[in-house]
Amino acid sequence: MAPLIALLRLVARLPLGWYHALGAALGWIGYHASSRYAKRLRENLRVSGVYADEAQFQRILRANIRETGKQAVEFIPLWFRDQAQAAALVRRCTGEEAVMEALATGRGVILLTPHLGCFEVSAIYAAQRTPITVLYRQPHIKALDRLILAGRGRGQEKLAPADLRGVRALFRALKSGEAIGVLPDQVPGKGEGVWVDFFGQPAYTMTLIGKLWAASHSAVFVAIARRLPDAAGFEIEIAPVEGDLSGLEGARRMNAAIEAAIRKYPEQYLWGYNRYKHPRGAPLPPSAHARSEREA
Repeated sequence: MAPLIALLRLVARLPLGWYHALGAALGWIGYHASSRYAKRLRENLRVSGVYADEAQFQRILRANIRETGKQAVEFIPLWFRDQAQAAALVRRCTGEEAVMEALATGRGVILLTPHLGCFEVSAIYAAQRTPITVLYRQPHIKALDRLILAGRGRGQEKLAPADLRGVRALFRALKSGEAIGVLPDQVPGKGEGVWVDFFGQPAYTMTLIGKLWAASHSAVFVAIARRLPDAAGFEIEIAPVEGDLSGLEGARRMNAAIEAAIRKYPEQYLWGYNRYKHPRGAPLPPSAHARSEREA
């Protein structure tokens, strides 16, 4: 593992534009190599309704294929450059003042970073200013987990596994008046979510954010880091999420805030992610449940 990490630190010095060019090509390769993935990407984008007509749908689709490929490779310069150098790729950040004001008053801060743009750089940027604990799913391959820890668990950025230990770490961070980062559009496991609409389709949505908010009354923000044209870096945009985030209505409110961010930059959302899957053991979505009762 050490030789691999040393190699990644070496190639991480290459310009961001090199990675984006490679990623755009890999995006097309991945799209044509997997018909299942390509179909899901098209279907998720189609049902979203983020386009005005067929021409715009096709334009967003083509751009999204390239942007998804960029997302797949840009972790190398972000994880394996010096953290300050990686954070310097963020050229602008709007809404940061509200986050820092909340932290200055001793409130915890929940940063919701959906699969939009370069969500990895948001935590790196935040860690240059304040301690942040980030929830992540441990891969089954131990060597890959060690690679993630080497790349992400640096400086003031702490990683919390997506299990009971990690949830406790998130609670402790918020109670201490620190920041946490969560991918709010990941599909949770059974018993950890509720069915609420996401772009008009039932999506199993995590309830963890609502529970964290109810226990801490932390300030909640959606933070997105969009890629700037011509590999010029990234721009982070932070917007507050107001209101009660607990329970079913809280999950709806959270999804609505995420949707609003995606509608601004639909080309950079991970439409190929299986957002509408039914986790094993989870209840049926409302529409399917009603259909099964009619057929019984």
